[in-house]
Amino acid sequence: MTAPPAPTVVRVLRGEDVVRHAGTLHSVYVDAYCAPPWNEDEEKAAEFAARLPRDARRPGFTAALAVAGRDVLGFASGWTTPSPFPADRCYPQAAAGLGAGRAEDWLCGAFEVDELAVRPGAHGSGLAGELLRAVTASAPEGRSWLLTSVQAPRAMAFYHRQGWAQATHPSPDGTGIVVFLGPRHPARGLAPLPL
Repeated sequence: MTAPPAPTVVRVLRGEDVVRHAGTLHSVYVDAYCAPPWNEDEEKAAEFAARLPRDARRPGFTAALAVAGRDVLGFASGWTTPSPFPADRCYPQAAAGLGAGRAEDWLCGAFEVDELAVRPGAHGSGLAGELLRAVTASAPEGRSWLLTSVQAPRAMAFYHRQGWAQATHPSPDGTGIVVFLGPRHPARGLAPLPL
């Protein structure tokens, strides 16, 4: 007789407690992002794994892991966005879309979701939404945000379904990133509507 599948449990980890799971999170990252629509290569996955110990030391770092028995099915992670608003990675695009003042006011001091990855076999199970809620549950004053690529319409539709408000809009050529504000973010009603 086959044992029933293990129930999925979401565990929230803070700070460097997540580093001991780096190898497994790398594997989930590869499964989630090295396929369409992201099409990242193994080098990007290796960069993620290499920066995880550094990211885990960021103020407010939190990760949520979805575990079924010994298997990690997905994870979400993020940290508190520092002030002044950063100028590396995709931050300049976010600031350009919002304007420097809004980026500082709305995003600094808020919880920034950096990664959300679910293994393909768990897609459609509600797990991604559960991870997103778990990792943002203790966002300061409900202030959480993330950005995603406009080249991933399924991801954008997912965030809309989860109650996140799109705060920036794609360039006329349909490229770039968009900023989403979490369901409890106080500035979500101030986000400009698309033209």
